[in-house]
Amino acid sequence: MDRDNRSTMTPELDEIDLGTVPLGRTGLRTSELQFGTWRFGRVTEEGNMEIDDERARELLDAYETAGGRYIDTADVYGGGDCERWIGDWLAERDRERYTIASKVYWQIRDGDPNSRGTNRKNVRHRVDALLDRLDTDYIDVLYIHRWDDETPARELMKTLNGLVESGKVHYLGASTLRPNAWKVARANAIARSEGWEPFTVLQPRYNLVDREVEGDYLEFARQRNVAVSPWSPLGQGFLTGKYDRDADLPDDSKAAESSRFQEAYLTEENFDVHDELDAVADEVGASPAQTALAWLAHRDGVTAPIVGARTVDQLRENLAAATIDLSDEQVDRLTAAKPGPYDEL
Repeated sequence: MDRDNRSTMTPELDEIDLGTVPLGRTGLRTSELQFGTWRFGRVTEEGNMEIDDERARELLDAYETAGGRYIDTADVYGGGDCERWIGDWLAERDRERYTIASKVYWQIRDGDPNSRGTNRKNVRHRVDALLDRLDTDYIDVLYIHRWDDETPARELMKTLNGLVESGKVHYLGASTLRPNAWKVARANAIARSEGWEPFTVLQPRYNLVDREVEGDYLEFARQRNVAVSPWSPLGQGFLTGKYDRDADLPDDSKAAESSRFQEAYLTEENFDVHDELDAVADEVGASPAQTALAWLAHRDGVTAPIVGARTVDQLRENLAAATIDLSDEQVDRLTAAKPGPYDEL
């Protein structure tokens, strides 16, 4: 299939109609593709804003038109502007129809070490501040953005439970860069022993080429019926098809400005994975990005990937992954294209 014609086959936003799936054992249902807003208000190293308030509203409108109702943000995105823009957008709608998730952890005040991490002082202050920016009385899911080894798990879970009991937070989640299932399991064991709210949602990095969570992390989530909503489902753009092993890097690409990206993603092994991705994409008449998202949604233990975009057209393409049907054989081929970290055990 001519890849240049794939975009013409992508359904319109109002034809996508995202479905819902259970958010683990919370009792909530989440959109099958969640919307990540980390680019809202983000300023690049060159001083350019990736998504301004006007574009943010267009993207939120587009997600809503496709049936999406789960919006993921964090208090550091855009220096707080991201939450403000979402709050302004929500003010014109019925708040109860939307599930809003945010995160706390990263330092927000220079020279103040207590404005970082998950100590009680910081978490309570940060939650009050993000509720004010979102102009809402509560958020549905509060994530710790990373694990803070300087705060004892008991103190963390007691603090988070207090936020749930106060009605400011409904459910708790943990976002991570590296697998840390044992830390979540330990914290949840403490919470259960005290009758406190446990973590019921996990947010790891996971995609066709970043497979570090396969093994204990996903097994823990499956066994405990904990929801898993992966971030970076397209490998920071590597799985979109914009890179070619034999061509120069696009001037506007992440790889062009990041040697770390080149070392992590532009490898022969990963390009071999992309070759298989392209083959399956051709078979199902989809883009590589749509096919990579469909593969992730098919993975056992994954609840709902988090997708983002810079433009409405990109978002439409990504959300259309929900309309892609992969066979078991195609899923297996993609999975086998790059062995997971525990395949040899």
